[in-house]
Amino acid sequence: MRHFGHVAPEVRKRLFYQEPAEFTPDSPARLLSAALGATLYSPATRPRLADDIVKQAGRGVVSMVLCLEDSIDDAEVLAGEENLVHQFTDLAGRPGAELPLLFIRVRIPEQIPDLVRRLGPAVRLLSGFVLPKFTEEHGMPFLEALTLAEAETGRRLFAMPVLESPELLYRESRVETLEGIARAVGKYRDRVLALRLGVTDFCSSYGLRRGPDMTAYDVQIVASVIADVVNMLARADGTGFTVTGPVWEYFRVQERMFKPQLRQSPFLEVQAVELRQKLIEHAMDGLLREISLDQANGLLGKTCIHPSHVLPVHALSVVSHEEFSDARDILRPERGGGGVLRSAYTNKMNEVKPHRAWAERTLLRAEVFGVANEDIGFVELLAAGLAQ
Repeated sequence: MRHFGHVAPEVRKRLFYQEPAEFTPDSPARLLSAALGATLYSPATRPRLADDIVKQAGRGVVSMVLCLEDSIDDAEVLAGEENLVHQFTDLAGRPGAELPLLFIRVRIPEQIPDLVRRLGPAVRLLSGFVLPKFTEEHGMPFLEALTLAEAETGRRLFAMPVLESPELLYRESRVETLEGIARAVGKYRDRVLALRLGVTDFCSSYGLRRGPDMTAYDVQIVASVIADVVNMLARADGTGFTVTGPVWEYFRVQERMFKPQLRQSPFLEVQAVELRQKLIEHAMDGLLREISLDQANGLLGKTCIHPSHVLPVHALSVVSHEEFSDARDILRPERGGGGVLRSAYTNKMNEVKPHRAWAERTLLRAEVFGVANEDIGFVELLAAGLAQ
């Protein structure tokens, strides 16, 4: 799989200075954690889940979470488990089908070994589990269950803890909770692919809900938690983890309204450009601002609950030619001693030592999301993905 792999090769060639790299579920964890992108959540009870997974993979989704937790009713859990086993078996019987990285969001630790056993040979399609309301006390049994399931199957399984508990939100317990989380995930570092932020749960503790014109960073109590999570768990000194952006709850984008027009228009025809710009300004403004703020605050990837969010996340994750040029210059071997140099774009200074971690992170993102050609921006990337 690869980002923008659903786009025709000749279109990718026009879009990218460096095309996104291919990866598989067996790729190194560092690469996979950066490649998660827009992780699409789906209730585990969907009756045609296997078909949905294949369809979304064909539209550019590279990671999905099949949820047995908050997205379904308590009374539906057993039916959801049975459906997952059935749908994974269905997928395993489709040789050659392009599939995203697949994770299951469980409720209790005991579900992990139970589901792994029930999946049988189809477990080869599973990349891991999402662990809810993660704290040291609540989360360690999940990580222990994951380790046992790995030993039983002989297959690498990743964990993605969700940071969403009230103890993490409340000021008087936040530091202690973060320290405990750091101990837990540090002990299982090789198995923790990414940490996910559960901002909806944070808001619920205070009866809050951000509107479609506001980002998570406009809700100050939420923004303070994000800052502290990044501060303690996402450092660039080798101790940090990938932390993904919070879910965007709104999906006003109506793809069917503009898809036919995009197909009828030449790639950069004025009509198509105006249409795409209108879409961006009126249907995605809040989402786009939040994605940009995620990246500015050290987050990578995003939890998504609607397919229309996927392409904007991926399009804004592509590294610009200017960013790539700066990062590559900073990391040239002859710059190892430090110093300051003028950007090749002649619009900024690059300090080799302070900007090194940024440059390394940027080149990793460039590997999985690609580098845009000089004349290509978000609008062109988004339009190319939607036109397929």
